Amino acid sequence: MDFEIPQEISDKLAELDAFIESEIKPLEEANRQYFDRRREWARTDWENGGRPRAEWEEVLAEMKRRADAAGHLRFPLPRALDGQEGSNLAMAMIREHLAHKGLGLHNDLQNESSIVGNFPLVMMMWDFGTEAQKAEFLPGLITGEKRMGFGLTEPGHGSDATYMEASGRRDGDEWVIDGAKRFNSGLHDATHDLVFARTSGDQGAPRGITAFIVPTATPGFEVVEMDWTFNMPSDHALVRLEGVRIPAAAVLGEVDDGLIVAQHFLHENRIRQAASSLGAAQFCIDRSVDYAKQRTTWGKPLAVNQAIQFPLAELHTEAEMVRNLVYRTAWELDRQNHMAVTEQVAMANYRANRLVCQAADRAIQVHGGEGYTRNQPFEHIYRHHRRYRITEGAEEIQIRKIAANLFGFGRRNR
Repeated sequence: MDFEIPQEISDKLAELDAFIESEIKPLEEANRQYFDRRREWARTDWENGGRPRAEWEEVLAEMKRRADAAGHLRFPLPRALDGQEGSNLAMAMIREHLAHKGLGLHNDLQNESSIVGNFPLVMMMWDFGTEAQKAEFLPGLITGEKRMGFGLTEPGHGSDATYMEASGRRDGDEWVIDGAKRFNSGLHDATHDLVFARTSGDQGAPRGITAFIVPTATPGFEVVEMDWTFNMPSDHALVRLEGVRIPAAAVLGEVDDGLIVAQHFLHENRIRQAASSLGAAQFCIDRSVDYAKQRTTWGKPLAVNQAIQFPLAELHTEAEMVRNLVYRTAWELDRQNHMAVTEQVAMANYRANRLVCQAADRAIQVHGGEGYTRNQPFEHIYRHHRRYRITEGAEEIQIRKIAANLFGFGRRNR
């Protein structure tokens, strides 16, 4: 196996670095309140449900406009959408690289905005939408003129998505939806919500769930409240749907086969998120090593103490192992059916997410009292990445998937 980074990816990383320095850093410096110790306060509209402030969202929008104009934002998208069809390996390496640069407008953690977009909802629409739906939504979903939430989780159900109490029933040429969604992401400013509801079958059955594109202005659709989360601001809403009527043309994909829509892009999204966690972990490790070499205690560098060396050496070793797993899995995703590497995706996802939490915690410890302050970025990194040990499939779900393959309880993929 060739372990060299492909030249075209190296060239892309260099191109992105130059773009960040020339276009993104000046915009970030002009808006320092969103990136220093004031970041959480400056970004959050505390008197409006904890939503992101409009001014902060405009900075993110300007970043995306510049990235799009430079030809970076749509990198992973199909050429028909003016993308470059970036590979899974390229995207994994790019996302690790950007996160390794530390906090910044180039790759912000708050709502996963990046100069290189991920676009799971765009790809859902591209692969499952009708021609009319594509014409209506695709351009706006890319530019941000259309904004769609994702309503899968419910107040009583999280990872057990097949146990769904939200229901949809056919009434002539319309569907009527009743139920509730929680942690319904993107609802602070969404024009539409992708709502999943059971339309047939028994609880626990994978078939019988349908995906509906619901305009948020539809009568009966109510954002009850925004959940205030560990990392603010919040775009996660509790939503109530009572007698919400939408046309039959609002179904995304096939009726009763919406779980396929929900799971779409799952492996690609998880491996890219794992790459971001890896990059952030390496950032924490590197910053801690640099600090330990510069900091003097009792007349000698902090770095000479094995109590400092050993934990960082272990984390650095873990990062190298996770890196090889992430790259290999992304490489395999480009070459075969996604289900063939589902076990490796689960391994990479849960290990990378656990690693970044450990690295951020260790960075706080190495930096001492300074590490505990908001002068340093480690608390922000921890608060953001801690969510991924629950979302994107809780780590217990990932480990269960690995165990099912290991012990033969599920279909083996190797």
